[in-house]
Amino acid sequence: MKALPKSQILRFTEKAIHLARRAVSRYSSKFSKHRYTLPQHVVLLCLKVRKNTTYRGLLDELIEMPRIRHALGLAELPTPSTLCKAFNRLDMAVWRAILTLSATLLPTSGVVGVDASGFDRSHASKHYTKRAELTIQQLKVTLLVDAKVNAILDLHVTTTRKHDSQIAPSLIKRNPEDIRYFPTP
Repeated sequence: MKALPKSQILRFTEKAIHLARRAVSRYSSKFSKHRYTLPQHVVLLCLKVRKNTTYRGLLDELIEMPRIRHALGLAELPTPSTLCKAFNRLDMAVWRAILTLSATLLPTSGVVGVDASGFDRSHASKHYTKRAELTIQQLKVTLLVDAKVNAILDLHVTTTRKHDSQIAPSLIKRNPEDIRYFPTP
C-alpha cells in the first residue's frame, strides 16, 4: 500500500514542533508532572488558533488524527483545562521566540514597515470585568512587518496609548539584522 502524502496540517505541525523545541525548554518547571512537554502544549495551542476552534473542539478533532498525535509524540491527549492552564502560564517571551524563529523560515526582503491596531474591551459587561478583576480597557499591538512577504518579524503589546513613533524604535533596535530599508514619512 502506498504511503499517504503529508497534509498541510501535518506539515504545519511538524514545523511547529521543530520550532517549539528550539524556542522553549522541555518542561515548564522541574516540579512538572512530565506528562506533556512544553513544546507539545505550544503546538496544541498553535493548532487551536490555526483551526479557529475551542480547546474541546481541537481535542475532539485530534482523536481522529493519529498522524498529528504521532508527530507530537502524544500517546494520550490532555484535557481542555490542561491546555487552558498551559496557555495562561506561557509568557509573552515564549510567543516572541516562536515568532522570531518562524520568521527565519521565510525569505524576508529587509524592507519593513510598522503597523499598529488598538483593541477595546468595552464590549465586556461591567459585571464581568469587575468579577474577573479585569482593569485593562484597551490594548495596542504594534507589528514590525516585512513588506514584500507580509511576514510579521516582531510585535509589541502595550496597555498605554503610545504613538507608533514611540514604539517603533524599540522594535527596530530588537531586529537590526532583519532591516535593510525602513521608509520614513
